[in-house]
Amino acid sequence: MSDPALTPLAERMRPRALDDVVGQEHLTAKGALLRRAAEAGRLPSFILWGPPGTGKTTLARLFAKEGNALFVPLSAVLAGVKDIREAVAEAERARTLQRQKTVLFIDEIHRWSKSQQDALLPSVEKGVVTLVGATTENPSFEVNAALLSRCRVFVLKALEQTAIASLLRKACATEAIGAGDDFVEAIALRADGDARRALNALEVSWSAATAEGRNHLGAADAEAALQHRSLLYDKAGDQHYDVVSAFIKSMRGSDPDAALHYMLRMIDAGEDPRFVLRRMVIFAAEDVGNADPRALGVAIDALQAFELVGLPEGAIPMAMAVTYLATAPKSNASYAALNAARADVAEHGALPIPEKLRNAPTRLMKQLGYGAGYQYPHDVEGHFSPERYLPDKLQARVYYLPSDQGYERELGERLKRLRALVAERDRK
Repeated sequence: MSDPALTPLAERMRPRALDDVVGQEHLTAKGALLRRAAEAGRLPSFILWGPPGTGKTTLARLFAKEGNALFVPLSAVLAGVKDIREAVAEAERARTLQRQKTVLFIDEIHRWSKSQQDALLPSVEKGVVTLVGATTENPSFEVNAALLSRCRVFVLKALEQTAIASLLRKACATEAIGAGDDFVEAIALRADGDARRALNALEVSWSAATAEGRNHLGAADAEAALQHRSLLYDKAGDQHYDVVSAFIKSMRGSDPDAALHYMLRMIDAGEDPRFVLRRMVIFAAEDVGNADPRALGVAIDALQAFELVGLPEGAIPMAMAVTYLATAPKSNASYAALNAARADVAEHGALPIPEKLRNAPTRLMKQLGYGAGYQYPHDVEGHFSPERYLPDKLQARVYYLPSDQGYERELGERLKRLRALVAERDRK
């Protein structure tokens, strides 16, 4: 038997029953769907999707226990097809000899290749194993559609600060650790909802304190234990898209404070600032548009400034641009016009160009009527000739509808007058 002192605190504090689990009551409470299924011995195959330290492995083990099923864990990092076959063979023996069901738990299932995931399908379909997968990545992107269709997906939430604090206090009481409320609250605040991270910080702090002859932990110990907060942000995963989405939507919603927050989260987590700046350039054209044409120049200037100075000073022009874009008047009218025009081009293809707009560099082309009737706008008072320029089949189309925001209001009023002149000419 292993020495308990050599077992990490997070493992020693692992819940032994569903009622001991904190923070996932939507799955563990009496009457919850998954708990009822386990208690009835009819546990379905399912995937637990959530951030690190939220209890995915613990829940899989406890649901198997509740359903009186054999629990066979595999790590997708270490296991291959051979390990799957061996686990399935063990499950078949348990079903045949002991009439016992098997829960095959795959930790980090998103790391398995398509062939590895496909190897599970026959056993899941036949009911030889009940598959329980755990992943920090969006199953929609990382788990094969065939396998995903045979599993329910349950989302685990990052633990609330109060739940982390409760867990830390329980650990202190169980392990006779002296920790003040200032230590507990500081760790709970900075653990990012990760119970394992919080318990590891407690264990490291207590080991250091006892080695120094101290028997009490305070706020300074918490600061030392969590000197750097590793932000939850995977540049290739779901968190990446969530933070980018929040960044764009904050600028679109004219909230410079939130936009700065998400920008810094990306930079501090190691995102290439050029990626953030490129998103700002796109945003300036797509979401600010002609409501403030200067916005595009501001975004491009920020990109060029960053190339000149790099980090950390490059964050200053980035902040300048983000706050400008967030507070600028907004219009997506030019972007909407682009999409509308693109739809017509896709549907109608290369429609004939009106003859008056065609190039006529040769005598033959002129004889064919190319360019005939075209009026040069600069020869007309006001530098505007009331003509229609779209192909004949699309003469009635209107793509650009300026908003009443910022400078675009002026553009809209001018365009309204010009379009009225064209309409008046058509009536004559």
